[in-house]
Amino acid sequence: MTAAPALSEPSTRTPERLEAPLTLDTAPPRTLGFRDQFALWGNLGVSLIGFASAATVLGAPGSELSFTAAVTAIVVGTLIGTAMLGVAALIGARTGAPAMAVLRGLFGTRISYVPTVLNIAQCVGWGVYELIIIAQGAQTVAGTTGWRWLFVVLAGLLTTVLTIWPLGSIAVLRKYIAIAVGMAMVYFTVQLGRQGFPDPGAGNWKGFLPATDAIIAVSISFVPLAADYTRHSRSARASFWGTFSGYTVAQVWCYVLGLIALLQSHGDSSKILSSFAGVAAGWAFLLVLVLRESDQSFANVYSTAMSVHNLFPKVDRRLLTGGIGILVTGLALKIQEFTASYYAFLGLIGSVFVPLLAVLAADFFLGAGRRGWNLAQDAPARPLMLLPWALGFATYQYLAPTAVAGWWTDFWTGAQSTLHFTPQPWSSASLFSFLVAGVATWGLGLLPLSRRGDEGRGR
Repeated sequence: MTAAPALSEPSTRTPERLEAPLTLDTAPPRTLGFRDQFALWGNLGVSLIGFASAATVLGAPGSELSFTAAVTAIVVGTLIGTAMLGVAALIGARTGAPAMAVLRGLFGTRISYVPTVLNIAQCVGWGVYELIIIAQGAQTVAGTTGWRWLFVVLAGLLTTVLTIWPLGSIAVLRKYIAIAVGMAMVYFTVQLGRQGFPDPGAGNWKGFLPATDAIIAVSISFVPLAADYTRHSRSARASFWGTFSGYTVAQVWCYVLGLIALLQSHGDSSKILSSFAGVAAGWAFLLVLVLRESDQSFANVYSTAMSVHNLFPKVDRRLLTGGIGILVTGLALKIQEFTASYYAFLGLIGSVFVPLLAVLAADFFLGAGRRGWNLAQDAPARPLMLLPWALGFATYQYLAPTAVAGWWTDFWTGAQSTLHFTPQPWSSASLFSFLVAGVATWGLGLLPLSRRGDEGRGR
């Protein structure tokens, strides 16, 4: 595979003194080894949101999965989703380009602006949500319902500082934060585990596949961000295995611990953080996890800037991250909590990137990518590649319509009714949309028309 022709040779000298480039057309330093990436993705795999999201795995009251079934769904879903994440990470390492700039090779530069804008929207949304969660966690630790504005501002400031020196921040994560987070997780696991917990769904496996699909969706939420960091990897192998192993271990641990806390809270996800704070010295270890949550907001703000770079490659990265940090902080101050419709909107955008990864991987490894992608500013359009992406997206919505609006849901349920189709527990929207998009891309690559103009693309 060839690197982006717009980039010069990457540097691996004196990693401590190198930082991420300020503009898109500058080669990225290759300073991240396996341990750096394991620590980065291990930290990203632990989340205050993840603890509360264990409720999506357990199921609705009265029809909960057994504890064994829920843990199995967490493990299986994480392995599948993180394998997809690892593929995105590997592509970033091989091309040396940020995630949205990689799509120049797939679609051409101008068409790549479409997923870029969608990624900006979702990254800003999740960045705001992370600051809200950090503020809530800080209030729990402080034992107060006040000072929310102060916690939001401090979290926003810390987030912005981290994005100014991203590679330095990753080094700090590896040397210090990952160890502190590991200690906190061990402490909470021991403290909560010794208290015991009920198993309301003992013996029940009905709903196992939908729970697995939910975990897959969580695991691949970082797919459109992965290359922003693995482009700095010293090798493709380190990028894949560092991402896969770090995120897998952390997410499984996080969700299982959240599941235990949820069962001890009698299914009330709003009391999970209180459960953590309620154990002996729990406030101190919870504070570690609250402070660690800033790496989630860091990833969203920094990747927003990397996406904007695909639109405006000459703008200084520090100006972008600083401005986005201020924007996200301001929105978090104004927004107390997200509405159900906004969650649905973010879910809709997320469904866009499942089939997009399939198209990306299929074309990179089996199609035009074998001859080298053109990632330059003038990369020619490849509109045919929109077709398998659209097919994959339609498959996802057909199997699991996102409730963004009544008319949207009605359209897809109407299509199901017309074709006499009833969604089954085994009809995973994530897996089927990925499969449809991937196979369609592979088939499209066999057509002479799709290869026209590809010759000489790589250098």
